[in-house]
Amino acid sequence: MYQVNTNYLKLPGSYLFSTIAKKVAAFQQANPDKQIIRLGIGDVTQPLPKVVIDALHKAVDEQASAETFRGYAPDLGYDFLRNAIAEHDYRSRGCDISPDEIFVSDGAKSDSGNIQELFSKDNRIAVTDPVYPVYVDSNVMGGRCGNYDPHTGMWDQVVYLPCTAENDFVPDFPDQDPDIIYLCLPNNPTGTTLKKDQLQKWVDYANNKNAIIIFDAAYEHYISTPDVPHSIYECDGARDCCIEIRSFSKTAGFTGLRLGFTVVPKSLKCGDASLHDMWARRHGTKFNGAPYIVQRAGEAIYSEEGQKEVADLVSYYMENARMIREGLTAAGFTCYGGVDAPYIWMKTPDGMTSWDFFDYLLEKANVVGTPGSGFGPSGEGYFRLTAFGTHENTKAALERIKRL
Repeated sequence: MYQVNTNYLKLPGSYLFSTIAKKVAAFQQANPDKQIIRLGIGDVTQPLPKVVIDALHKAVDEQASAETFRGYAPDLGYDFLRNAIAEHDYRSRGCDISPDEIFVSDGAKSDSGNIQELFSKDNRIAVTDPVYPVYVDSNVMGGRCGNYDPHTGMWDQVVYLPCTAENDFVPDFPDQDPDIIYLCLPNNPTGTTLKKDQLQKWVDYANNKNAIIIFDAAYEHYISTPDVPHSIYECDGARDCCIEIRSFSKTAGFTGLRLGFTVVPKSLKCGDASLHDMWARRHGTKFNGAPYIVQRAGEAIYSEEGQKEVADLVSYYMENARMIREGLTAAGFTCYGGVDAPYIWMKTPDGMTSWDFFDYLLEKANVVGTPGSGFGPSGEGYFRLTAFGTHENTKAALERIKRL
């Protein structure tokens, strides 16, 4: 008789955003006349940049001719995109990253979940708390997190690094030595960042403990504060202990196209085992490459016009972030983030739990956000709002919340 991976059975309920979707659908069915404004899931709302559309059209036309037709993409990514990424995202910032250390994929979420396959189930992970749920959930599936305590919302073999207002949302070094450390900066969900000297300390810590950092830089394009690094490879020694994951989804609105990449330096080794070679082997075995037309679209954002249009797109969403942060603060709410990231992390009012506030906001204001407890135990008592809506919906949602 076949056996199932019982680690899946340990996962509590459904994925966070699936739970939210079900709650919203049930409310909408019961109240079909209500106009719901969604500021929960971090999906973009603005059209793709013109250079991206033009590149897509051109690449599609190429598929209509035998001379320019492309079938399977190289499993590690086309050279034209890997070269553009290396030049614009790394070498321009003084980071020693070569094109063949860049692995193109269909998104940062996939890579964040798949990267754990490189590591033994005996490794202990550390996560900032609150944190993007995929990091923990994928390690649960890999048998790395032990057992779940529904009373505390914690896994007994995970090292949690609490990030709250009391420590300015900056994680402290753990008492227990972890093997794998997940850092997401700018942070989802709190929207906070680390200065370069703070991030350098984490790189030094990882090298000292023979640990590895999985660095999620999906929101690096939203950084505006000086001395906040856009890549962990701006820190000395990072090539020896860090894997970096990035996404085109929030940078250029590719949530529907699906494109991302992971950087695994050749110098990153565990004894004689090269993680670069292992990831290449895994990639080649389980992935047939991101579509040619999508990779051409990704290449387009690195042109001069593409960089301008992406900057305009980021500015649009960050204007929403400013409106939410300043509007809620003026209304008496305590808010964080919204400066270097498109998320506002707010304190729930009157001691309400995160899910109670979710239900209250949905019922009374018909506005959807994300309960902080869904990101981990330290997220309880907080609530995340996204800046990825339209200006019009963002303003309308603010007015509804203020009236409460």
